[in-house]
Amino acid sequence: MKIYSWNVNGLRAIAKKNFFQWVNEESPDILCIQETKLQENNLDINLKNIDGYNSYFSFAEKKGYSGVAIYTKIKPISVEHGIGINIFDNEGRILILEFDKFTLLNIYFPNGQMSDDRLNYKMEFLDAILTYCNKLVCSGKKILICGDYNIAHNEIDIKNPKSNSKKSGFLPIERHWIDNFISNGYTDTFRFKNPDKVEYSWWSYRFKARERNAGWRIDYHFVSNNMMDNVEDATILTDVTGSDHCPIMVDLKF
Repeated sequence: MKIYSWNVNGLRAIAKKNFFQWVNEESPDILCIQETKLQENNLDINLKNIDGYNSYFSFAEKKGYSGVAIYTKIKPISVEHGIGINIFDNEGRILILEFDKFTLLNIYFPNGQMSDDRLNYKMEFLDAILTYCNKLVCSGKKILICGDYNIAHNEIDIKNPKSNSKKSGFLPIERHWIDNFISNGYTDTFRFKNPDKVEYSWWSYRFKARERNAGWRIDYHFVSNNMMDNVEDATILTDVTGSDHCPIMVDLKF
């Protein structure tokens, strides 16, 4: 089972850049999308109804902001739009699908660069997600948490660690949260399968960053450790363009 995650930086924008052709050729079993920038009233029927897929969306209250979606060939048992905390759920960042073998969380984690308030919001969001995930695992669930985390974990995950050490996305407090996430029983599937590989999933639109491969690895498939036996492979599709992010993929076997 191949599960993809991609921050498309606008679903309507990516639809004009061979998105449907890519989906048809790649044929993911499940495709998780972040930053749709859609509201329900402007969701195009072609984006809602991709042949062969069930689609689910979570919309932000703010127009043209945030938003996540999941396209899946496998119909879920249940769908949740958020974690039951309004200050996080109203930004449309979380979509949770329960399947027979595992529970999937598609999350667009906040960016903390705008202000101290947004960084505080981000840290509170991170802690709430960890609490929610731990409750699922304690109830016996296997869980996959994918999406744009907006954090590069270690120096191997960012081209210029020193010059970015004081920027949100590579702050010690954010990196420590991922350390804590891992210590709570979750594994970064790409780093587990590729311990020394240097690849990125996001590049700034400025300064020809992608051409120079001056990127950050901020998109992840984490799994609860009780699911590690199901992980076959994890890759980053660096050659796929159309957004400032590229897709990532994890291959699961049940």
